[in-house]
Amino acid sequence: MSEIITLSHGSGGILTHRLIDSIFMKNFANDIINAEDDSARLDIASGRIAFTTDSFVVSPVFFKGGDIGKLAVCGTVNDLVAGGAVPLYLSCGFILEEGLEMRELERIAESMAQTARECGVKIVAGDTKVVQKGAADKVYINTSGIGLIHKAANVSGAFARPGDKVIVTGTIGDHGSAIFLEREKLSITTDLKSDCAPLNQMMERIFDNIADLHALRDPTRGGLATALNEIAGQSDVGIVLKEPDIPVRDEVIGICELLGLDPLYMANEGKMVIIVPETSANAVLDLLTAHEYGRDARIIGEVVGTHKKKVVLKTVTGGHRVVDMLSGDILPRIC
Repeated sequence: MSEIITLSHGSGGILTHRLIDSIFMKNFANDIINAEDDSARLDIASGRIAFTTDSFVVSPVFFKGGDIGKLAVCGTVNDLVAGGAVPLYLSCGFILEEGLEMRELERIAESMAQTARECGVKIVAGDTKVVQKGAADKVYINTSGIGLIHKAANVSGAFARPGDKVIVTGTIGDHGSAIFLEREKLSITTDLKSDCAPLNQMMERIFDNIADLHALRDPTRGGLATALNEIAGQSDVGIVLKEPDIPVRDEVIGICELLGLDPLYMANEGKMVIIVPETSANAVLDLLTAHEYGRDARIIGEVVGTHKKKVVLKTVTGGHRVVDMLSGDILPRIC
């Protein structure tokens, strides 16, 4: 087979089939996709399902802590989790640029397959298109996901209530900062890497043990600040954050100071915002910190009945400032 992607790989003919068999079917093989029909036939238990779709155009394609393939699986799985669902099935569509090296595509597919196995989900359908050189940047991926909503999970951005506690499952801004360093090739020595991770198994422990979750949100583009503004707006409440309680790595603080940015707006790809009644907050925290993806979880604020639809930060100096939703795009092609 050719060592690079050519336009003929998108023709639907023999090269397309060879590409699908040699890379995608080899890595994604399971009883459903192996049928090779035009649609996947799925067995779904009775109950409510969650369905989501997302597209990934991150640059660079490979970065510390992950790659576009791992990101595509984690991003879609985490969106399902934020709806209170246990992820089951994914589809994936690839837009490939002519000239992409086959070994890079193989590496991406292997990463997707490995991440899907970690999540316990199956990739059951897909599509491949090829565009001429210059019409894309190596590879773009679209994924859709289906999950079964957990019987004990009834969550929505509209369900936050005054008195609730705000929890974040770990340090913020890691992904955005890591992508910036990788893209700009800055001569900064650091171990910082993307937090890209699937959160379904950690959050399933929460669903199994905490019956009164109110809201969940995956704080990706726009960061923690934007996610909380969305919840405040949907629920018609205010949110107060305590700056000293928000977990941020020193490297992220340093990068943001260098760029004149705020960690609150930096993207995350392995964190969840959890809004829960005060009576359950410590139990949630105990469950999170017992898992590798939640060991840095913190209670960072609370929901209030005042300054509705706004997020306010209590600063380390004792002052207060309004934290608005992100305006503009501080770092394009972050996911």
